Amino acid sequence: MSTASRDLEMSLATRWGIVAGMDEVGRGALAGPVAVGVALIGADAPPVPAGLTDSKALTPRRRDALVEPIQSWVQDCAVGYASPQEIDRWGIIVALRLAGRRALAEVASRGLVPGGVLLDGSHDWLSEPDDLFGGIDGPEDPFGVALPVRMQVKADLSCAVVAAASVLAKVARDRLMTETEDPGYGWASNKGYGSAAHARAIAELGVSDFHRRSWKMPTKPTK
Repeated sequence: MSTASRDLEMSLATRWGIVAGMDEVGRGALAGPVAVGVALIGADAPPVPAGLTDSKALTPRRRDALVEPIQSWVQDCAVGYASPQEIDRWGIIVALRLAGRRALAEVASRGLVPGGVLLDGSHDWLSEPDDLFGGIDGPEDPFGVALPVRMQVKADLSCAVVAAASVLAKVARDRLMTETEDPGYGWASNKGYGSAAHARAIAELGVSDFHRRSWKMPTKPTK
């Protein structure tokens, strides 16, 4: 398995100084929060941790083993969350932005504000559209700083700083789901996603407060 490249983030660092790689985890789950990881890196960083790539391409053991090397490699990092209740209230796009900007606010509280964000995907959910914050009954922006955003499809696979954010977010959210009190939904195995066992549990136990109640839930057991 090849290690992700620094080519794109190095070119961005010449303009921005500090580059924030960012990726989300849990967008498609039926339960639990959405998590957004952020990792900050400059042009003068040491070599990329061996084997760093998209979290989805790694085993759980390998992801866990990469956390400490990533934390030593980056200038700072954080994982922000938006709860199931926030997803239900404002929708998944606002929730993603809220979680991402909470992560940025955390690193800013320790004195580091990046010059821009390298974001996985093709849709800038971090800063567009402009009315995601400040609307009627909308959430407050926890970060409050406008940053340039560079989108890159499959950045979690090809760009080291985004791969780092991906791994950190995946490990943190998986740990949260595993440690959450579970009456029988199987959080430790399904992490809130729609597995067959999870669907059967919803049909038998009903929908919990940890589920995204605005989402379409299974209505009958899956064989």
